[in-house]
Amino acid sequence: MNTFLRSIAVTALLVFPFSASADDATPSTEGAKVYFIFPADGAKISGPVTVRFGLKGMGVAPSGIEKAGTGHHHLIVDAPLPSVTDFIPADEHHKHFGGGQTEVTLTLAPGKHTLQLLLGDQSHLPHVPAVYSKKITITVE
Repeated sequence: MNTFLRSIAVTALLVFPFSASADDATPSTEGAKVYFIFPADGAKISGPVTVRFGLKGMGVAPSGIEKAGTGHHHLIVDAPLPSVTDFIPADEHHKHFGGGQTEVTLTLAPGKHTLQLLLGDQSHLPHVPAVYSKKITITVE
């Protein structure tokens, strides 16, 4: 059990650095937009699904790198947009791309799924104002 608790603590420190708080969110660039390059809203796709992220008006930087006008992607799968005033959760519905990735291949069960992007700063906090995409719906056949 101690090993389990230690692994949770280490993961929490990596995902949510102790030096940051929700009051430390960084500003977004005016007019910044995050969007899906692929798939399109309403698409019917055979799995696995490759999702490509787009970003306009800001740059991509890995988590932990503090650079004005940058952030990294978070993909929300089958869940509502989380609070834009708190750390972005890390679970099966909130996928972090802290390495600066701009695409992912997902294995989704057949059926309808919702996808939404949310840009996070170096500490996994949404920018102010928050930069997030329209929620799209896809069907995996």
